[in-house]
Amino acid sequence: MSTFLRGTLVLMGAVFLSKLFGFVFRIQFVRIAGEEAVGIYTAAYPAFIFFLSLIQLGLPIAVAKITAELYAGKKHLEIQGLMRTIWKLTWISIIIFVPLMYLTIPYVATNLLENGAIGKTLLIGLLTIPIAALSGILKGYFQGLAKVEETAWSQLIEQFFRIGLVTWLLPYVVIQSSPASTAAAAMMMALLAELMSFIYLWYKYKRVKRVTGTPINYPSSPILHVALPSAGSRLFGSFTWFLEPIIFIKALAVAGVGAVAATNLYGMISGVFIPLLLFPAFIPYALSIVLVPAVSDARARSNRGMLQERVSLAMRVSAITGCFAATIFYLHGEHIVRVLFHVTEGEGYMALLAPVFFFYYIQSPLHAILQAMHEAKAAMMNSIYGGLGKLFVMFVLASQPGIEEKGAILAIGFGVCLTSFLHMATLRQKKEAGLGFTFFAIPYLIFILVTILRPVLWPLGEMPWVADSMVTGLIILAGLIVFRQIHVSDIRLLRKLIKKT
Repeated sequence: MSTFLRGTLVLMGAVFLSKLFGFVFRIQFVRIAGEEAVGIYTAAYPAFIFFLSLIQLGLPIAVAKITAELYAGKKHLEIQGLMRTIWKLTWISIIIFVPLMYLTIPYVATNLLENGAIGKTLLIGLLTIPIAALSGILKGYFQGLAKVEETAWSQLIEQFFRIGLVTWLLPYVVIQSSPASTAAAAMMMALLAELMSFIYLWYKYKRVKRVTGTPINYPSSPILHVALPSAGSRLFGSFTWFLEPIIFIKALAVAGVGAVAATNLYGMISGVFIPLLLFPAFIPYALSIVLVPAVSDARARSNRGMLQERVSLAMRVSAITGCFAATIFYLHGEHIVRVLFHVTEGEGYMALLAPVFFFYYIQSPLHAILQAMHEAKAAMMNSIYGGLGKLFVMFVLASQPGIEEKGAILAIGFGVCLTSFLHMATLRQKKEAGLGFTFFAIPYLIFILVTILRPVLWPLGEMPWVADSMVTGLIILAGLIVFRQIHVSDIRLLRKLIKKT
């Protein structure tokens, strides 16, 4: 268990730094590029992720899961054969899909997103996709070997270069009269950062000590058996995200809002408010990365006790993280946005988003556990239902005059809640996981109590936002201890692990 926790802590620290760098990048980008360029970049990004998911076909997750199982059985020559097959499948996917994507970009930009200026950013994003796909394979390989440091360092390198390029280079290429060129330049900088990350991963991959002998050929069918259901879930999730700005822009058009103004609104919501809400998600994200090989390993050993311990700890930590994040952003989120991003629009957005984004923090670990327990198809269907529900509610609400973008925000929250509860219901049927609904009920109750009592105990806004947030955090911590969500044994275990690290 200590190996699992140490690996998780190392990855959490690295992902935290990566998130922090990414957050700094976003602050710099919003301040330097301007609202319209941010809107173009943010509207193009879901299409970029959808294209990437289509090319990856779930192969990174398959690499992590199968490598972990083979490594537990000391089948090193089969791992080498697995990687040969994976590289072939990835290159075949790149060769087939990239030309098709190139042909669809003009239609996506002009007809679907109703803004031809987005096309230039999408074209540069297309150049980034093969590099990102190959990097994903290497990350999955290292995750399967439980070498989390390589994955963590690659993320740090990518974010470091993104921040450096945006901070010191973007100001010289910003064209105030051409937000499209500014957004395209930002995507080019993302390409260069991704390339540096890939070079590091490839260097580390070549230095992994391999067992001498002829690699055992690994057939593609068992790889695809794991990859395709995972790909279906990720692909549909990214597809609904791809449709999100399209539905958002078209629904606001029905309500009488122009395409450029709608793009700017979408950029503010998806480029400022949601990234701020997701900043603490480095904890469940790190857990979800480690959980796939960790749960697969416990199942391969038929160790039910280890399996339940890892699942229980991961979900408890994720729920506590959600409690802190939802409470602080509900009470202080708008003030933080004004200070960090210099954005004064969007009053009331945080009050709508924070209560439902609590469930986002438990969603990715639940998804990872389902994949590791051979429930990738169920996870995919849950994501489909959540995605379809989000898009339907978004169009219905956002097209109503007077509701508009706030209706879209409610729809995003609806999709998060629906997917998370479906994941929980599915996992509850797996008795070996030993998971019920109680792991999140008390943290959410604490969130409700603190949001009601905090303004009564200490008026908001009397101190700088950092001190104000720290007071709220201390109240949450006290509540978690009183309700026995944080145990003294947790602190002892953490101290023990830090000494060993």
